Amino acid sequence: MSLIKKYADRLTQLASGGCYVALRVGFSYPAEELNRLPECWVEHYTANGLVVHDPVMKWVYGNTGITAWDRMEIEDPRGVLRDAQRFGLRYGAAASVICPNEQGRRSYGNFARDDRPFTALEMRELLAIVTHLHRAGSPPRRLTRAETEALKLQADGLRLKEISAELDISMSAVKARLANAKRKLGAQTPSQAASIARCHGVI
Repeated sequence: MSLIKKYADRLTQLASGGCYVALRVGFSYPAEELNRLPECWVEHYTANGLVVHDPVMKWVYGNTGITAWDRMEIEDPRGVLRDAQRFGLRYGAAASVICPNEQGRRSYGNFARDDRPFTALEMRELLAIVTHLHRAGSPPRRLTRAETEALKLQADGLRLKEISAELDISMSAVKARLANAKRKLGAQTPSQAASIARCHGVI
């Protein structure tokens, strides 16, 4: 199960009217997304080409952080947010996250309720979730060639002693390389480090 799906239930609890989360959007498409918006709204939004007029989309691409829909100082001549209310999306918030040195990749979330505005505490939690999901999927810190070699051999099933012999280095050097690789990848175990490395094409 992907990390975003693990948070799906909590996001749905917070945004009872619906939500959409896009992770690490590059040129135009997200690497991963979660769409829990009402299907009737998605159909209306798509059929009328509202994405280019949506003040929420303009906000998420021009800002970072989180804000309520009614606090966005962006004109809405097409009445996108007015239309949203007719589909039960009466109150909303948008979150946007971007990290330095990631070639402009951005993650954002659009959240709605039909009963009341989001509380400040709920908005902080929504931003924290989007931020966590964005950082969790960001490319790992660059491994050295030596660290990559050791990690690949371990992922292939070699024991420390065998890796030591294969690379003609001491056991302590093998352990140091694997420990550094694990730390850079943010992994807790060797198998997790190998999984993360494979996911990002490191090994």
